[in-house]
Amino acid sequence: MSENRKRNFEDNKNFKGRKMRKKVCPFVKNGNFELDYKDAEAIKRFISEKGKILPRRVTGICAKHQRELTRVIKRARHAGVIAYTID
Repeated sequence: MSENRKRNFEDNKNFKGRKMRKKVCPFVKNGNFELDYKDAEAIKRFISEKGKILPRRVTGICAKHQRELTRVIKRARHAGVIAYTID
C-alpha cells in the first residue's frame, strides 16, 4: 500500500517536466496600481468573453484585491462604463 503512494507521489512530482510557479498578485507586485471603475481597459482584462468576472485561480489575484476588483466591476457596470454582457 505504501509503495503505491510513494510511486504516485514520484509520478506527480515532475508532471510533464514543468515546475508550477506561484502566481503573484499583479496589484501587490506593482505596489502603486489602483483600480478605478472609470478605467474600462484595465477592468476588461479581468472579465471573460461572456462578461463574467474571472476567478482568482485564473487571474492570480489575491483574495483582498479580488474582492476590490469585484466591487469595481459591479460599480462600473452600474455606472454604464462597461456592459453587463458582451455581444
